[in-house]
Amino acid sequence: MHRVGAIPFDIRDEAVALLFVTSKTRGRWILPKGIQNPNETHEQTCRREVFEEAGVNGHVIQDYPLTIPVTKKTDKGMLQVPVTYYPFFVTDQSEEWPEMKKRQRHWALIGDARNVAYRDDFLDLINQFDAMMPWIREALAPYK
Repeated sequence: MHRVGAIPFDIRDEAVALLFVTSKTRGRWILPKGIQNPNETHEQTCRREVFEEAGVNGHVIQDYPLTIPVTKKTDKGMLQVPVTYYPFFVTDQSEEWPEMKKRQRHWALIGDARNVAYRDDFLDLINQFDAMMPWIREALAPYK
């Protein structure tokens, strides 16, 4: 089943950092994602999932979604599911959030993110996101 996720990030001067969360089952560093609820848009799903899992709010950059297959452990074994990730510019980080007792969060500079991210799935996604940064920065102009 298709999932919707976020690539939570922040920019300070020229430095770009990504926010990772631990998976609930195996404690690996992943990006927030989840199942779209009925009558929810991708943007609404993205906002809900990133707040539930990482406790952050911000702006969804809808013009640059990136869809990749992600391997997920299920009771039927390992399955690949397509996940559409949206760049998510973080403007607010809460001290408390719905899944704070189930997950940890960790900021990593984009150059270091390749060492943090779990699986090659995320390495390709991070590389694509990094390549899109000139356009993502341009899309952020109204929010800065």
